[in-house]
Order: sequence, then C-alpha cells, then structure tokens
Amino acid sequence: MNENKILAKINKNQTAFVASIKSENLDIIEYASRLNYDGVHLDAEHGSFSVDSIERICQLAISNSMSVTARVSKVSSSDINLFLDRGVQGIMGPHIETLEEASLLADYCLFPLEGKRSWGGGRGTEFGSKTLLDEKKLNKRTYAQWANKNMEITIQIESVKAINNLDEILKEDRIDRVAFGPHDLAADLGFPGEPDHIRVIEAHNEIEARSREAGKMMVGDLVQSIRVEDAIIDSMLKFKKENGQ
Repeated sequence: MNENKILAKINKNQTAFVASIKSENLDIIEYASRLNYDGVHLDAEHGSFSVDSIERICQLAISNSMSVTARVSKVSSSDINLFLDRGVQGIMGPHIETLEEASLLADYCLFPLEGKRSWGGGRGTEFGSKTLLDEKKLNKRTYAQWANKNMEITIQIESVKAINNLDEILKEDRIDRVAFGPHDLAADLGFPGEPDHIRVIEAHNEIEARSREAGKMMVGDLVQSIRVEDAIIDSMLKFKKENGQ
C-alpha cells in the first residue's frame, strides 16, 4: 500500500512537488525520486501512454514511494480503471460541463459505498491478493475505504457551458480540486490562441472565486508541478545561448 504523498502533504499544509510527463520516461521518474519529489503526473489527454507504459511508470514510482496521478483523455469507467488498477491515486477529468459528468467522474474513481469503482486485480487493489491484504490486517472492504481516502479527484473547467453550470457542478462533494483549461476556454470565449486575453483571465477569476466559495481547492494550491518537456526545452535553449549561439 502506498499512501498518496500529494494528499498527505496537502493535509499537512505543506507543498507537494510533482513532475508532469506526456510520455513514458523512466529516467525522469528516477531523477524525481532522487530529488525527493512527491509524485508523477501523467497527461494522458494530450500525451501518449499505453497500459504497459502506465504499469511500468507506476511500478517504478510507487516502488520509490512516489504517488502517480493522471489526466485522462475522457471520463469513462473503462478508461479510468486502466489507470486506477495500475496504482494511480488521482484523476483529473477534462471538459467537465455538468453536475452529472462530475458525479460520474467521482463514481468511477471511488469504491462503493462512496462510488462505483470496479474492483480489479492490479496494483490498485493489492493485486487482488488476500495474502497481501491479510499481512496488513485488511479485507477488501477496509482496503477500499483506505483507497478512497487516498484518491484525489480534480475537474477541469474549459467552456462557457461549464462556467454557466459551475454552481451546480460544485455541489458534487466528492470533487477535491478545480483546474482551468485556459486554451480551450479561450477558444470557446471567442479568443482562440489567446489564453492571456482579459476576458479569459476574468473567467478564470470567476471560476476560482466560485470554487473557493464552494470549499474546493484549486489545482495549484499546495502543489508545484513542473512540466518536464518544457523544462528540458528551456534548459537546452539556455545552454545554447550561454555557449554563444
């Protein structure tokens, strides 16, 4: 069993550090673990991850006491289960526009009685092994309760429709955090390619204010995430400039 290190830091009012990747990169995970990062985030909406690559990533990260979260490509039970069964402990659902969609996301992430998550046989359920559960003095019911407490659920607000429905969406108590989708929201507002447009910034401010009023955290609260691909590009460019080109 691997405690969700990101949630643990948040609950202690401490900052969690997360490395975000868009494809399998086991070297980065090893570097992050050596640097005492708390987690790895998989951007599977705009990245590329096979089930096997998720398995390898979770195996290495969890073996090094790091937690793994993921933004899925769509909110569906089968897709989310592929991540959770590997050992992922946090799911971001993109393009949430209604209370029903937010509730389905929570249902798929949490075991009964809190949700409708399917029981699998992977790392996310201690490989379905009674022996492993017995060693920890747990049964499947008590393990499910522990897993629910260690699951973090985030919704991403990316459209005018979502903003119009936000008060209803925020009634879903099982949602922990709220994230923006600046580029998609900019396009939906009529300003494609302008995520820094004043109308987009105003929309972000409105989303944040209403979310906090509803008692939700924002995705950047107490979590610092570095996009590894961006960091590599910046480092390579800096190296080139510093060496005279």
